[in-house]
Amino acid sequence: MSNDQTVTGVERHFDENELIVSKTDLKGHITYANDVFLDIADYTEKEVLGQPHSLIRHPDMPRSVFKLLWDTLHEGSEIFAYVINRAKNGDHYWVLAHVTPSKDANNQVIGYHSNRRVPDKRIIMENIIPLYKSLRDEENRHENRKDGMNAAYDMVGALLADKGVGYDEFVATL
Repeated sequence: MSNDQTVTGVERHFDENELIVSKTDLKGHITYANDVFLDIADYTEKEVLGQPHSLIRHPDMPRSVFKLLWDTLHEGSEIFAYVINRAKNGDHYWVLAHVTPSKDANNQVIGYHSNRRVPDKRIIMENIIPLYKSLRDEENRHENRKDGMNAAYDMVGALLADKGVGYDEFVATL
């Protein structure tokens, strides 16, 4: 399934009492999506199962934040992150994601589980949108996409070092 990057500029919303839930395998392919996920992203279960989770990646989402997310998960840790996702038709929706490794009975990571909640709109507008814009600007400043992602990742590291906090603490204190 192609992931065209059409965006409409129209924001979608879900109820603050709802959770968007999905599970993936180790490579990030969707193995489960709840009805809230399917409704807000406007996909059917058949359309998403087996597809990369990046199916809903919005082009305004910095690649460096996904690098941080994957690096954290590969260390066996959980992470909280603000994410802008893209629905099938190009609409977008913001979430506060909590992503955790899923483990089997032998404590081996077998996939990933993500719960997404409605984020605080003030935090999105005042903190996340400006931060993500600066990260994307840095990413786009480089001819090589990987170099850009790494440069923006270093920006995140410098921000956290300056504040003396880890990423989860940074997100929790916004």
